[in-house]
Amino acid sequence: MFIGHFAAGLAGRRLTPTVSLAVWFLAVQLLDVLWPFFVLAGIEHVRIDPGNTAFTPLDFTDYPVSHSLVGALIWATLFAGGWMLRRGRSAAAWLLFMGVVSHWVLDVISHRSDVPVLPHGPYLGLGLWNSVPLTLLVESSMFAAAIVFYARGLKPRVSFWILMAVLFALYLAAAFGPPPPSVTALAWTSIAGLFIMPWAWWADRRAGGWSEKLGARS
Repeated sequence: MFIGHFAAGLAGRRLTPTVSLAVWFLAVQLLDVLWPFFVLAGIEHVRIDPGNTAFTPLDFTDYPVSHSLVGALIWATLFAGGWMLRRGRSAAAWLLFMGVVSHWVLDVISHRSDVPVLPHGPYLGLGLWNSVPLTLLVESSMFAAAIVFYARGLKPRVSFWILMAVLFALYLAAAFGPPPPSVTALAWTSIAGLFIMPWAWWADRRAGGWSEKLGARS
């Protein structure tokens, strides 16, 4: 998934008024943030194989560190633990933990059977990506519902709505654009996508209405 992960981040932000949208986007995308660095280091591997599934030309041949369930649980523990050390004991840390692990769960829904439980299997995948219309319907519905949930009672600024439009445009480009020219280009493009995080921090910070919710400390 792509915008499905960001949908989880928008929902998480709404549930934790003291945790910024940037932190939530980093949590739900943490496995994909780590993945291109492991690919460039030769630790994990992917092939560009048009037709591998209907929705994506990528064949995720080996990603035991970033995308196994065991790996996801370790990264989630480190991420949530870091948050607790920085902010003290907080219920938000448990939600952030689940946010990181949600990436693995959503990948199981969308991928074919290539998502590992242990580093080298067994492999799970329900194959949503085998249908382009169904993938678009599921992810777009998740994204729209999460935006409504996030924005209810707030006053998001133009920067937020532009960010949402950019995320959706990137999603459509990935779905209908040409395959990446190389694995290296794919990895660096994924790393470049980190520009979303500071933008999310800025857009979320400028949204009116959060101050009224800070009484419910997480």
